[in-house]
Amino acid sequence: MENIKNCFVCGGEDFSLFKNCIDYTVSKDSFSIVKCNNCGFKFTNPRPGGNEIGKYYESEDYISHSDSGKGIINFLYKKVRNYTINKKVNLVNSLSKDKTILDIGCGTGAFLNACKENGWSIDGIEPSDEARKFAKSNYNLHIKSENDLNSYPNNSFSVITMWHVLEHVHLLNERIEELKRLLQRNGTIIIAVPNCNSWDAGYYNEYWAAYDVPRHLYHFTPETMGLLLDKHQLKIVNKLPMVFDSYYVSMLSEKYKNGKVSLFNALMSGFKSNRVGRGDINRFSSVIYIIKAK
Repeated sequence: MENIKNCFVCGGEDFSLFKNCIDYTVSKDSFSIVKCNNCGFKFTNPRPGGNEIGKYYESEDYISHSDSGKGIINFLYKKVRNYTINKKVNLVNSLSKDKTILDIGCGTGAFLNACKENGWSIDGIEPSDEARKFAKSNYNLHIKSENDLNSYPNNSFSVITMWHVLEHVHLLNERIEELKRLLQRNGTIIIAVPNCNSWDAGYYNEYWAAYDVPRHLYHFTPETMGLLLDKHQLKIVNKLPMVFDSYYVSMLSEKYKNGKVSLFNALMSGFKSNRVGRGDINRFSSVIYIIKAK
């Protein structure tokens, strides 16, 4: 286990315990989330190192790697995902005429395949061997491993996307710098992450599924995301909600809290969270950040 001594955002050394959460997906172990007392950034600490985190992804329930349709939650996830993929493609189409895209953490390749069918020149990075094999066998996509990221030349892509990926990356600041290196002039970075300042995060507390310890190493808010990007001379030019995330996260959170999925309760929680988010973009369950260089 790694014990983090310095805040990833401000470098501070003064942390306080934010909350303890259980890994409901794999190990059932408890992990601590701490808060930097200087800038407010929250992160899992201590955490598994890069050479030991893999075992915490070894579950059929981890759908971005397995593409499993088993169970009501995974079934609904896949149905909604097909709709949201089209929305994502429309978003990237609106952001670039030079259709070169890199999707980091592309999972089983569904989004990249949709981009390819829409005329994009695509590249993907995915650490999971099984997910890369799935992308090859189902979409004929040649996805590269994490180690290949630094092989791309500078200024290679007009759009770089990380859909619920940045929270998993061990070398956080190094990854942000790599995104800057790979981005074309006037290009766009899209980062989507859970928001622990959301209504559903407060409602479910330590049972909130999007804490997802220890796979989620960082627990962003719009404020701390802005501080992190500013440190790297990047700026948020727009924020968009992921409205379906509140329902999916609420279904999992109901399961963790009560031992079973209550669709009615989850739908009500998701609805309430989105209603709060419509009044304040910074309160949605997950937020898409549209990012440019300063």
